[in-house]
Amino acid sequence: MHFSKKLAGAAAVALGLATAGVWTASAASSATAADGDTQPSLVEDYSYPGAAAIQAQYHVTLISGDGHIVFADCATPPVDNVSVMQVRSTEDVGTNGLVCFKVLAPAGHLELRIPAVYEIRGDGRASGAGHKVKAEVTTDAGQHSTVDVNPSGSTQVGIGANPNNPPATLLQLTAAP
Repeated sequence: MHFSKKLAGAAAVALGLATAGVWTASAASSATAADGDTQPSLVEDYSYPGAAAIQAQYHVTLISGDGHIVFADCATPPVDNVSVMQVRSTEDVGTNGLVCFKVLAPAGHLELRIPAVYEIRGDGRASGAGHKVKAEVTTDAGQHSTVDVNPSGSTQVGIGANPNNPPATLLQLTAAP
């Protein structure tokens, strides 16, 4: 009996090693096959979808964002006294120098380029309504500034704030609760 237990134990060890070898070989061939696959990256780059078409039609450069501030139709009707933000420029952008954005969440971010901006109107259509938004602007000389956009009124930037100011390019809109 003692001999049978030793033989059974040795057989179990041999079977275990053989099974491990098959598993290892199988895993190695799967890894090799996976190495040859060319799946796209799952890393989000936050580039703005449809940016090329918007650039071609409206002359607005949309670079990236989190999807919570989006390019919008300026005719979007208000809901609960909140509509769209309006950006006005002296350049040939949007429709007659008017470009609009919809804030879809309490917090959001959009990186963009709109030249010669002189006014940014908040999305609130009544006192106390609208999102809190900061706008980052720059001049051709590289002078950067960040302004608080009036949630339910207009904020003048660049030549809108003072006719002697240099033109301002809108670089970024950031909404925060």
